[in-house]
Amino acid sequence: MKRIISVSRRTDIPAFYGGWFMHRLKEGFAGVVNPFGGRKYIVSLKTEDVVCFVFWSKNFSPFLESLKVVDDLGYKFYFNYTVTALPGVFESNVEKQAVIEGLKQLSRTYSPQHINWRFDPIIISSVCDRGFYIRAFEELASEFEGLVERCYFSFVTEYGKVKRNFEELERTAGVKITNCSEDFKIDLANELSEIAKRHGMRMFSCCGDYLVNDCIKKAHCIDGSVIERLFFAEGLAYKEKPTRKECGCTESTDIGTYDTCPHGCVYCYANMNKRRACKAFENHDKESAFLGYSKSKSDKWLAEIQSGRAEIDSVQLKF
Repeated sequence: MKRIISVSRRTDIPAFYGGWFMHRLKEGFAGVVNPFGGRKYIVSLKTEDVVCFVFWSKNFSPFLESLKVVDDLGYKFYFNYTVTALPGVFESNVEKQAVIEGLKQLSRTYSPQHINWRFDPIIISSVCDRGFYIRAFEELASEFEGLVERCYFSFVTEYGKVKRNFEELERTAGVKITNCSEDFKIDLANELSEIAKRHGMRMFSCCGDYLVNDCIKKAHCIDGSVIERLFFAEGLAYKEKPTRKECGCTESTDIGTYDTCPHGCVYCYANMNKRRACKAFENHDKESAFLGYSKSKSDKWLAEIQSGRAEIDSVQLKF
């Protein structure tokens, strides 16, 4: 069974773990620990087993040379590229200009159709109000005109760990998060959609069906129809498999690990805390099959999988 491989919702592999990923391609597989339950399994990364890679990142610049190799090897891929307008207090380790230049280079190297620009999340606060977003989105949309055609967005979801981070941010930096009404969000989304339209872009609402209308479509961040249009003129069989409420994503397998991304974004649901993530990055071993775990532990798990003492994924690796 061939699969769409997500690289990755759980961490920023292109920005920080490109060496690990390229080593996994060389080996032909990656190990994954399911974050909900801990089941360990193997995912084949051989060209014949991969329908398409969907790469997620806030900064593809460190990965651009590796992408040329991935392309030469015959893999298909497209990009979820996050470029927000958020102030640095929310994103403490994101180089905005490098991010913008990376998107431009990706679009020119591949095509605008290969990129989902993620203007995500929108956080209304004491340092970024409605007017801030109108101005910032206009500036980014103008800069990206002709380089992207699809813009995906959502308003921040306050998961438990995100809510705790916001409370800490208010205590330490005095930044207060504003809980907005649906009417406020609808009005702002519609204005952003008008701006996007003027710059040749369509807006897509991620996990927010109340925002969908004639001008704003439902988002499918991993989208079988995009993959079909880009790479499979003869047609592609796929099905939706939502990851959360109102998600529209096509079924895929993610090879990332939580608590490994050092971007330090306050709103991130994938990190328990920044220190743990930075430590995981500093200590990671690109030769470890399981991202975020030591090679010795990974080798032990691989041996258990080989011997049948551990559960394995339905796409089995043949050693």
